[in-house]
Amino acid sequence: MFENLSERLERSFKILKGEGKITDINIAETLKDIRRALLDADVSYKVAKDFCDRVKEKAIGQQVLTAVRPQQMMVKIVHDELAEFMGSSSTDINVKGRPGIVLVAGLNGSGKTTFSGKLALHLKSKRGMKVLLAACDTFRPAAIQQLMTLGEQIGVPVYTEEGEKDPIRIAQHAVARARSEGYSVVVVDTAGRLSVDQELMDEISALHKAVEPTETLFVVDAMTGQDAVATAHAFNDRLDFDGVVLTKLDGDTRGGAALSIKAVVGKPIKFVSTGEKMEALDVFHPERIADRILGMGDVVSLVEKAQEQYDEQQARELKRKLARDQFTLEDFYNQIQQVKKMGNIKDLAGMIPGVDKAIKDVDIDNDTAFKATEAIILSMTPYEKQHPEAINGSRRRRIADGSGTSLQEVNKLLKQFEGTRKMMKMAATGGLAQRLKGFRR
Repeated sequence: MFENLSERLERSFKILKGEGKITDINIAETLKDIRRALLDADVSYKVAKDFCDRVKEKAIGQQVLTAVRPQQMMVKIVHDELAEFMGSSSTDINVKGRPGIVLVAGLNGSGKTTFSGKLALHLKSKRGMKVLLAACDTFRPAAIQQLMTLGEQIGVPVYTEEGEKDPIRIAQHAVARARSEGYSVVVVDTAGRLSVDQELMDEISALHKAVEPTETLFVVDAMTGQDAVATAHAFNDRLDFDGVVLTKLDGDTRGGAALSIKAVVGKPIKFVSTGEKMEALDVFHPERIADRILGMGDVVSLVEKAQEQYDEQQARELKRKLARDQFTLEDFYNQIQQVKKMGNIKDLAGMIPGVDKAIKDVDIDNDTAFKATEAIILSMTPYEKQHPEAINGSRRRRIADGSGTSLQEVNKLLKQFEGTRKMMKMAATGGLAQRLKGFRR
């Protein structure tokens, strides 16, 4: 995500390396390079120009402290402006009401129906809401069946009316059902078209007027760049939606849509979808995205993802086992499953400062990253998982044969596990901090 833009901006900042202060002369070349980087990222010329003008206005005459180099000062200014252009801070959706109604609009192929399912899961699992999905896309073949499949997958009911072609009637009846059965929120999936046309705008406007949603979200495909911005602008002129959802952001290495929509349309980005799994939906945080664009990582989001998978009781139990040296291969296997639930491994690693650049050309697939490790552990007996010290030479050969791996791979895993267990025990008991403190001395 944003790899190309990150590299281009990094090169732009190097122009100021070694300079004693920011001047009209040295900043001109830097801003010229930044503008080119933004244009290559599919940011519109006007937005790119406005951005650079604001950066220049803040940079010229900036008092550069002795401890801060001009290059560092420019990174700080660009970071703040990037966050400001993308909306400054995250914006929540309004699901208040009896029930709250979220209307989801967008073109065909933008990921609208999938997002509806992801949002339902987000509201159910993270906010504890009772959610009802309303299948109001009567235009696209199989759209209703797709939503029903997603609803079954995430455990959220879907309201449908077989044979009914009027989306307004379906939506109104869904809201009535939700009100009578005590649902907290209704997520209404609407019909799209291949392009913005009068029929689509009339239908979505009539549906919006009929159900009076508390929140209207417009879904756009981030990979379409400026086309996504233009489409959002056209919809907003007619519908006046509350926020934007960017889908397929994991496949977009340029990021022009994310950088332009707020500046052009004036509406905040509220969610970003970064994968196929139903859990792959994140609240949009402009400052964190700015951090990632400038290679600073996103540790806060990484910690939040970890917290979603662990409760306090699990954490206490794990700490107790580590302190008593009772961490087993079975616990190790369970930790791997928790990590996999957090999302794509490469995306998670990219949230650590400095790692994103190091692994940008590395292909990491969740399904294969832990495949050999999982196979080896699953080929062990329950006793061996609980007592790894008992795994002798003959047991190792049997485990290698049973898992379809080599003896070297089994030996490597057991060695890594032992090292991991020692390190985790030190961290849990405070020994690691003491050792690092002694090292610094």
